[in-house]
Amino acid sequence: MPLRLLLREHPQRAIAVVASSHALIFRYSTATTAADVQSYGSSTKASAPRCLVEFSALDATDLADYRELHTSTVHGTLGLINVKTDIFLCIITGATQVAEVRYGETVQRITSVDFCPGDYDRLQHDPFDPYSGEEGTSTGYEYGHGLDSQEAQFQHPCLELKRILGGGGTFYYSVNFDLTNRLQDRFSEGSAFDVDSLDGEFLWNSYMIDPLIQFRSRLASQEKHALDTSHILTSAIRGFVSTITIPPSASPIKEPRTNLPSHLTLISRLSCKRAGTRFNSRGIDDDGHVANFVETETILWHPSGLCFSYAQIRGSVPVFWEQASGLLPNQQKISITRSPEATQPAFDKHFEYLELAYGAVHIVNLLSESKPGEVELTARYNHHISHSPLNQVIESGGISTPRVLQQSQFDFHAETKGPGGYEAASMVRRLIEDRGDEFAYFLCDGTNALGVDSDEEKAQRGPTEVLQQTGVFRTNCLDCLDRTNLIQTIISQMGLESFLSPRNERASADFWMRHSSVWADNGDALSKIYAGTGALKSSFTRHGKMSLAGAIADARKSATRMYINNFADKGRQNTIDMLLGRLVDQAPVQLFDPVNDFVNAELKRRMNEYSTTEEIQIWVGTFNLNGKGRGVKEDLSAWLCPEINHFQQHPEIVAVGFQEIVELSPQQIMSTDPIRRQAWEDAVRKTLNDNAKRQSTEEYILLRSGQLVGAALMIFVKSSALKNIKNVEGSVRKTGMSGMAGNKGAVAIRMDYAHTRICLVTAHLAAGFANYEERNRDFRTINHGLRFQRNRSIEDHDTIIWLGDFNYRIGLSDDKVRRLIHAGDLETLYFHDQLNLQMVAGRTFPFYSEARITFLPTYKYDNGTDEYDTSEKARIPAWCDRVLRKGSNLRQINYTTAPLRFSDHRPVYATFQCTISKIDESVKRNLSQEIYAKRRSEIKSTSANSKSDDIDEEDLLGYDPIAPGLPPASSDRRRWWLDNGLPARSTIEPPNPQSVLNPHRPSNPFTPSPEPDWVTVSRPSSYQDPSGISSTEGTRKPSVRKTSTNTQTPRNPSLSQDPKPPNNLSSIASSPTTSNPNRKPPPPVPKKPPLLSTPSDRSIDTTTARSSTRSLAETNTAVAPPPPRRTTGANNIPLRQTSSSRHQPDDQDGPPLPQRKGGGLPDLLGDDEGAARMIPSLQPQRRR
Repeated sequence: MPLRLLLREHPQRAIAVVASSHALIFRYSTATTAADVQSYGSSTKASAPRCLVEFSALDATDLADYRELHTSTVHGTLGLINVKTDIFLCIITGATQVAEVRYGETVQRITSVDFCPGDYDRLQHDPFDPYSGEEGTSTGYEYGHGLDSQEAQFQHPCLELKRILGGGGTFYYSVNFDLTNRLQDRFSEGSAFDVDSLDGEFLWNSYMIDPLIQFRSRLASQEKHALDTSHILTSAIRGFVSTITIPPSASPIKEPRTNLPSHLTLISRLSCKRAGTRFNSRGIDDDGHVANFVETETILWHPSGLCFSYAQIRGSVPVFWEQASGLLPNQQKISITRSPEATQPAFDKHFEYLELAYGAVHIVNLLSESKPGEVELTARYNHHISHSPLNQVIESGGISTPRVLQQSQFDFHAETKGPGGYEAASMVRRLIEDRGDEFAYFLCDGTNALGVDSDEEKAQRGPTEVLQQTGVFRTNCLDCLDRTNLIQTIISQMGLESFLSPRNERASADFWMRHSSVWADNGDALSKIYAGTGALKSSFTRHGKMSLAGAIADARKSATRMYINNFADKGRQNTIDMLLGRLVDQAPVQLFDPVNDFVNAELKRRMNEYSTTEEIQIWVGTFNLNGKGRGVKEDLSAWLCPEINHFQQHPEIVAVGFQEIVELSPQQIMSTDPIRRQAWEDAVRKTLNDNAKRQSTEEYILLRSGQLVGAALMIFVKSSALKNIKNVEGSVRKTGMSGMAGNKGAVAIRMDYAHTRICLVTAHLAAGFANYEERNRDFRTINHGLRFQRNRSIEDHDTIIWLGDFNYRIGLSDDKVRRLIHAGDLETLYFHDQLNLQMVAGRTFPFYSEARITFLPTYKYDNGTDEYDTSEKARIPAWCDRVLRKGSNLRQINYTTAPLRFSDHRPVYATFQCTISKIDESVKRNLSQEIYAKRRSEIKSTSANSKSDDIDEEDLLGYDPIAPGLPPASSDRRRWWLDNGLPARSTIEPPNPQSVLNPHRPSNPFTPSPEPDWVTVSRPSSYQDPSGISSTEGTRKPSVRKTSTNTQTPRNPSLSQDPKPPNNLSSIASSPTTSNPNRKPPPPVPKKPPLLSTPSDRSIDTTTARSSTRSLAETNTAVAPPPPRRTTGANNIPLRQTSSSRHQPDDQDGPPLPQRKGGGLPDLLGDDEGAARMIPSLQPQRRR
């Protein structure tokens, strides 16, 4: 029975998905809790969208106020998704049956979806042209692409998701069986929708359906069964599914008992773990997932109940490699981004997963042996295979265990270049047929027989498993599309022949033509998903020969691929990441459950029970090489392995940044030559590991490196740290010539160390003494424009370190700088440093910190000497090479230079201690279950179908006071100050009669402060403090006279004309706020006790202060704050300079500096010229 979709508008909007016996009801929730969700990698915190959900029987559900929302047939729901803070329910509105695997096991292809509800109902039903990669008519899936700003405003926020899910026809689902698993794995499976049996590797709507699966897990067993049989929840795969009917005359299985047709089905399941488009998703990730990983299963079913299944897989070469798109075919350069040592753990994870899922693995590598990029990939592939533990022969008791991992190399292009053409590809058989016989196939008999046995006979016989497949072929080329599909067609044919041969049966030519046709359709479908067009060579796969029309079609497809890969794939990749919940600012929908929200808040509060911290050491160094390649042979140990504290000598992470690694000539700035970078990688690795051998510590391996013309960044890590590092990515950003040239710019590498996100950036900013504004602009361009995968920015990290040649100079003349260097006056130099001044002004590197500079300027030296520039240009010495940090978990230990003299710069290094967070997921899960069970027993859940407009959702959340003695937190419906009509009263008392609240505490109680809450003050017994608490009686009394502590200018303008404002802040505090001549002046404020007085208070002339107090008492008026440039105190007496004063000259342009906080006189400085020279200015360029 089809599903129905109903909507209720009032009193609260709700949607009901109604099946034959039950209904699943959703209602938007406005409740606010402390359980805010912070999306991974995002620098902003926001509450995740939430809705109430309820599953109930129809006879217990009131649907009278609901109306029909969707006129189309609803086939199922794919889940919930949040787009721009709106919650949408994704429903399947169009589906076509494309396959029947066995009797009663059907597969539907999704042809259209809708996202409900929202105020976009009209927009999402607008006609659109579905993406057709083969014709190249699509503009990509990028939101708003191809529209002007006015049209984009009215575009439905889920339009691109609707296109990818329904427009391409590449998503499939089944309500009869688990489509995410192959036949061998689901042979004895019970429920068609069992969360424990769904394979997350191929479940493409896992992000959207996960909240509903979690909701299902909390239902009673009877309700779970009702939800599963209602077919409301749908599991979808992406790839290709098709069934071809084989008439009895063409069927290779000759069973005399029936004349019904057989079914040949092909199912290709594309992995969602490293999903993406051609040039945006390559190689492997740290979890062992590879790009374009597809499991393809060939199934032949006969009505007698005999069923054959044969699985094989394809996937990108499992090393860390990238390839940039380009306008010229076959000219896209391949770059391997990690060292062999850093790649091996991920490589092993990948094949361990394959061994666990499929058994033995045989690699069929189709890469070319003549193309340089493919040769490099093959060499690295072979290296990792030889070092894999699965490739070793194990001897046990004189018996040799065969290797689990083996490979065959088949150069497809070389083998098919001859007169035989693509027919020569069949020669791959002789390389793999022996292994094919070992792997066998899956075969079952007697299940789902149609019209052969009686029901009683079938029940007695039941399913029978005859044979299992024990191994799998893993085929790859560069893209795993065209060449791979042709070879997999041959392997599938081999599997079918191995099944038919023992039965003395042979397939007819008609059967093999049908088999080739469905494989050609499979190749086209998978190629459209990954590359945007149908597969090349499909003409040969389909017809067994290559025609002229097929060659022309391949040329057209190649041109279309070039366009799509360069101009449309970015938008398509963004939509895929949105569907899978991988965007940085994306938060999953939270199904509102008062108990679950309470659990989240409790888990946050009790984080220390399941999380631990670890201290790691990070060494960071930057060096501008001035294009000098001879330094590769120099001894770098003074820089890379300095004599520092023992704990910092062997850091877990070593980050080395170079600038001008090559000479920045006009020919070089438009391209990147990796040869010089690789030489420096070897030199740095050798230095680090030679030192490790001397110290008897573990060696370092190259995790990843990156280069932008002359700038290069290399990350080395200890081998023991690899197990904690994941999601390593690199990116570059050009800033030279307005972003067109790479002579200036940045290289960044990010990683997840346990649960801490680290980003390292090396940058080479604009040169020139006066170009500090351009350098500021370069920083902003890099900081906002440099992006990693899934739209991560530099700021989306917990720990950020910038290192490089920032080119900021010292704003003094050359002679003066050299004199100050000779005198060792680094402080004066630093006060004139452009980077320091720009950071203080907030114009660059906001919220970054730099350690105190204790070394001489690092630029510019004569090569090979310690003399600053003696050439005609006479460059002014400057601290061009810097290291900046950002992150509360960082503590800098060292910051200095090294005596390497082969460049005109000096290398700089810094060491850090970084606190890493680790979360034990199993402990967290157990704690969550414990808290949930306890809370569930205490309260009842709310109903999503309630008609009340004032549901006490928040009353179930468990608001607790933040400290003993305080009332609980308030909410929209909980107002503790109105309880019983009485005002709130705090029960906090001073710890003793001599204690008063600390006046130095911040007014905001949540602001971190080292100041204590209370301070003890010795006071006379007759003293009455302003709070009304007598120190002798210890009881609260009303204050006799209130004194104002407001020092702001009164609203009455007549009260702000005093030409002689007082210089004693305590006098201002004691002055009345209104002018009343009949009112007696207040008594003088007692002298502040020594315990609370500041040095500046004690340094003020007490006579002047008393005089000012009397003057204020006589005038009995409120006054304005003192002007910032006043240079005399009361009675025109110059004030004495104190050590904490700050000078601001009278001729300074711009705003005045803020006054010093404290209880003494305002900081006013006289015109004494000697005193002015003692106080450095934050803006020295304005001094005369």
